[in-house]
Amino acid sequence: MIFLNALQWLHDTDVATSIREGDTLFPWIECVHVLAITFVVGSIAAVDLRLLGLASRGRRFSRLNAEVVPLTWFAFAIAVVSGTLLFSTKASQYAANTAFELKMLLLLLAGVNMMIFQLVIFRGIDRWDHATTTPFQAKLAGGISLCIWIGVVACGRMIGFTMTDMPG
Repeated sequence: MIFLNALQWLHDTDVATSIREGDTLFPWIECVHVLAITFVVGSIAAVDLRLLGLASRGRRFSRLNAEVVPLTWFAFAIAVVSGTLLFSTKASQYAANTAFELKMLLLLLAGVNMMIFQLVIFRGIDRWDHATTTPFQAKLAGGISLCIWIGVVACGRMIGFTMTDMPG
């Protein structure tokens, strides 16, 4: 009950109403969201492909990671803010949408995969940072990450096809 009340409150905010009832806000915010997600997935793919040994093998992983990850977090923050604004327009409908629920689950799994990588695999980076090949665990983390993020994008795209009465 509390969750449903929170969704209704979010839906009824002035910001959500302006986005939902306006002619241009929803599509502009959606463009920002898609561009941010594109940057997030593209930058994560660069790191994951290095872990898999399919790209940037001549670069130290730690250097690539240090250069890319801060930008990834910035783009992710923009994606979260823009996604929350989009979600607010029809919070109850989005929350009950299977594609949206799966996208949120995959985002959680991406976070868990990243946490495991940082806490377990990255700690041993001094042993493999200069190598052109990475340990199996690092490859596994990169492969899982790529699959998860492809799923996030696919589910995000499916939301638009499975929602009824979309704004805009």
